[in-house]
Amino acid sequence: MNVEELVRDSLRELAAEQTPAGPGFADRVLAVRRRRRTRRLASMAAATAAVVAVAVAVPLLDSGKSDVRPSGILQQDGITGHPDQSPPRELIAAGQTALAAYYTWRTVPQTGEKGIGVRTYRLLDPGTGTYVKDSRWSFVAVAPGLRTAAVLEQNLPVRRIGLLDLATRKVERWIPVGHAVAGLAFSYDGTRLLATTYTGNPDVRSRVQNVEGGWDWGPAFEASSRTGFYDFAVASGKGTWTAVANDRDTLARADFSYSRTGRQVYARVLGDHDGTQQFYDLDGDKTAAPADEKYLRADVDARLSPNGRLAALGLTKEVAPGKSYSSIRDPRTGKEITKVRGADLLAWVDDRRLVAWERVTGLDEPYRARLVLVTIGSDRIVPLSGVQREIYDALKAWVPVFVRR
Repeated sequence: MNVEELVRDSLRELAAEQTPAGPGFADRVLAVRRRRRTRRLASMAAATAAVVAVAVAVPLLDSGKSDVRPSGILQQDGITGHPDQSPPRELIAAGQTALAAYYTWRTVPQTGEKGIGVRTYRLLDPGTGTYVKDSRWSFVAVAPGLRTAAVLEQNLPVRRIGLLDLATRKVERWIPVGHAVAGLAFSYDGTRLLATTYTGNPDVRSRVQNVEGGWDWGPAFEASSRTGFYDFAVASGKGTWTAVANDRDTLARADFSYSRTGRQVYARVLGDHDGTQQFYDLDGDKTAAPADEKYLRADVDARLSPNGRLAALGLTKEVAPGKSYSSIRDPRTGKEITKVRGADLLAWVDDRRLVAWERVTGLDEPYRARLVLVTIGSDRIVPLSGVQREIYDALKAWVPVFVRR
């Protein structure tokens, strides 16, 4: 099946799924102050025509002359961006995905050579559509729908998990745990919560020498203290703990995430490339990857498209300063179908569009990037955020957390 057929099938599925969602679905979920106008049938027809026009062009790529550069707020066609804000202060969203939170890093020294990496979160306030600092939490996972977040208190690992109402900023329920937790992840449908357990803080940092001959804080390469995972039902808070043995490939922070179906879990490990992933069954035993996740990378956040027919892979080439492409592949064969703009694919917006980091500097300059909306079959990008300065500098960078809404 070629990419044109995939996109055509995706369009049919998207059209079939429009009725249950209803107009204004995103606004009801996020409850933002600015009301979007009700989508009328004529607008839907126009949008559908535009989609079909793009689909016909797949897999060809445009010449790169169509970089859309709005100033200030961008609010059109289900896209809300702030190309003048970095880090963002107001809602960034497109299609079925939204920036639910972001965090910054700092290192708290413990000794002259060791420190602990600490996150500071800004969470989306659904009522105001702004990002609000909440320093109570050391780790946050936001559930699909943007109503609830699972949170961990400071000083990892901790002995309870909070379920936070994002609208009220109050913890509605605490889930006590017998094995201390330091990582969290929701299932694709948001009904289950995966909590990774550790005996020590997995965010240990150590002094490393930088290219200028000075010293910075970097990841500590030491044995992982990971012990296993809890699999909770969110509605009841009930779950079971499963022990998982570590090996020499286990990273210091090696959090588990659910597979798309939730029947397996996986974690990033040391391997042939940085994105190597190891899957486990729910009994904690190593297992082969699911057929549609075999060729994915643990370091590419977007993973499978909503319909499961396309796989987002890593950067393949940079043809010019600030113009890079990533691979879109068949998830079952690993065969490349096409390329899409963007150096780092973060989240699927629908079955043909993604949010990505796009580099804005040359190879011989400090790495700076912005969040952009990219489309399969088109070279156009829509900036969603301002430019991130020093994306790999832990003291200056902000790390986005995207969630389906």
